Amino acid sequence: MAEKIDFVLAWVNGNDPAWQKERNKYGSHCEGDNRDIRFRDWNNLQFWFRAVEKFASWCGTVHFVTWGHLPPWLNLEHPRLNIVRHEDYLPEEYLPTFSSHTIELNLHRIRNLAERFIYFNDDTFITRAVSPEDFFKQSLPRDSAVIMPIIGTFRNSTAGIEANNMEIINTVFNKNKVIRKNPFKWFNLLYGKHLFSTLCCMPYKRFAGFYVPHLPNAYLKKTFYQLWEQEGAVLHRTSLHKFRESRGVNQSLIRYWQLVSGNFIPRSTAVGRCFSLTNHNEDAVEAISTSKYQLICINDNDCEPIIDFEREKTLINRAFEKILPEKSSFELK
Repeated sequence: MAEKIDFVLAWVNGNDPAWQKERNKYGSHCEGDNRDIRFRDWNNLQFWFRAVEKFASWCGTVHFVTWGHLPPWLNLEHPRLNIVRHEDYLPEEYLPTFSSHTIELNLHRIRNLAERFIYFNDDTFITRAVSPEDFFKQSLPRDSAVIMPIIGTFRNSTAGIEANNMEIINTVFNKNKVIRKNPFKWFNLLYGKHLFSTLCCMPYKRFAGFYVPHLPNAYLKKTFYQLWEQEGAVLHRTSLHKFRESRGVNQSLIRYWQLVSGNFIPRSTAVGRCFSLTNHNEDAVEAISTSKYQLICINDNDCEPIIDFEREKTLINRAFEKILPEKSSFELK
């Protein structure tokens, strides 16, 4: 029997008055990222569940991570749904938290989580049929090992956090030894044009950064345990922050650790695409409505305020409705 692959989905309802009250209690005197854009709800979570049932029916348990609020339409009796409240898996000293970093760096603590799992942010979706082999092969995660500098182009970007991640990677791993050990995992035609980025970075002695597709990530639970054993101090400090801060690290560190350890199988970079939603989202709408990609991210952008949020939300959700019109068994009838 094939080894189980679980899905983990983290969600927040930024409109919940009780949640807002607690957020305001801690956010008034924090130095972290407490902007509304971090918690805005596009009201399309139902399409995530419909996509799982239609395009990835092979998944094991869906671990739905939440502060405590739940969508009124969610079928709580579904046999493959596990509701995970923050207090169910996060150490008490990290609670309450409004930081995605704390939520993500501790996922291995979820009770009964499979060794192999795929982590989804609530803005990442499946829009075409996927197979287990798209995420895991020979019991290893599928990923794209592309060296690429991460340079911030706007304030509040993740560039500072990425620098923290790379500081750890470069002090633990030797770039030349890593690549010599698995050359075909780093120089692979599946990476297409992105391969040139790696080639351009080869003269440098250290890893400058890695390509971040902003798509669902396949993880081995044991990698989380390894990081907590070896780098527990920095993960603990990050998890203590109530809001996302540039002084910490994020889940990308776990992904990078898998890459430099060689614990992955190469996958095409064309598997999906991330769209930064603005005031002109025609490309994203078309990609969703035509199922152009297997995976997609519709990311609330940081640099161009959306003038008519309700209009853009309606356009995006109509596109999802086109490919996913029928309710799933995860929804109440």
